[in-house]
Amino acid sequence: MLKVLVVLGFLLASSSAGNFNQDVTITWGGPRAQILNGGQVLTLSLDNVSGSGFQSNNEYLYGRFDVQLKLVPGNSAGTVTTFFLASQGSAHDEIDFEFLGNSSGQPYTVHTNIYTQGVGNREQQFRLWFDPTAAFHTYTVLWNSQNIIYMVDNIPIRIFKNYAAYGLAFPTSQPMRLLASLWNADDWATQGGRVKTDWTKAPFTATYRNYNAIGCAVSATGTNSCNGTASSQAWLTQGLDANGRNRIRWVQQNHMIYNYCTDVKRYPQGLPKECSLPRF
Repeated sequence: MLKVLVVLGFLLASSSAGNFNQDVTITWGGPRAQILNGGQVLTLSLDNVSGSGFQSNNEYLYGRFDVQLKLVPGNSAGTVTTFFLASQGSAHDEIDFEFLGNSSGQPYTVHTNIYTQGVGNREQQFRLWFDPTAAFHTYTVLWNSQNIIYMVDNIPIRIFKNYAAYGLAFPTSQPMRLLASLWNADDWATQGGRVKTDWTKAPFTATYRNYNAIGCAVSATGTNSCNGTASSQAWLTQGLDANGRNRIRWVQQNHMIYNYCTDVKRYPQGLPKECSLPRF
C-alpha cells in the first residue's frame, strides 16, 4: 500500500512548467549558473571559489511552487542545495527547503525550517525514501493563508498551520520571492561539520527543471494578482484531506530524523506552544 502511495504521488506531481529565461534571474555565481534547453533547465554549480543561485522575478503573497530537482551526486559532503521562499529585512519571513549533502553512499538530509518575523528555530529533518541524485523528483512548497505544506512527489512531508488565533505568528503579510542556491556549508551541513567538502570532486552541480509558480504575484505598487482570476484556484484553500494525513503520518513515522517539537533537551523550559496543538 505504501509503495502505491509513493508511485501515485510521483505521477500526480507533474505540472505545466514555466520558463527559467522568463521567470527567474541568476543573482550570483556568474557562469556557474546556466539556463539551458531554451529555458527548460537550470544548473547551479559550486567550486572552491563560489557557489551560485537564482531568484524569481515575481514576489508572491501566497502560492504553490514546484520544481523538479536532481541533487549533486557522489561525494556531496559539505554542500547545500536549496529551494526556498524569503522576504527582505531583519523581521523577514522564510520557508526553507534545503538538501544537505553527504559522503558517497550516505543519504541526503532534507532540512526544513520556517521563519516568521525574523524568528526561525522550527526545524524538521527527513531522509528520503529514494536516491535524489539518480533521477529528477518534484519538490513543492504550498503556502496559503491557513497552511504551509512541504511535498515531495506530491506526498506531504510537513505542514505548518496558521495558529494566529492562539497568538502564534504565521507569514501572512510579507511578499516573498522564490530563491534557489548551491553553496558550501561544510562548517555545519554534514554530520555537524565533521565531514568537510572534498574540493578535488568540484565542480558540484545540481540541476533544476520544470519550475512552476502559481501564486498571488505582488507588483511594485502592491497590486495583488489574486484579486482577479487567480483567486479561484484550489491551492488558496488547500489543506490535508484524509489521504494526505495518512501520507504525512507515514513519512513522519518512517523518514523524519529530527523534530524541534520533540527536542526536550533544547527546550528545558517547555516546548514551543505550537507543538501542543493539532499537527495535521
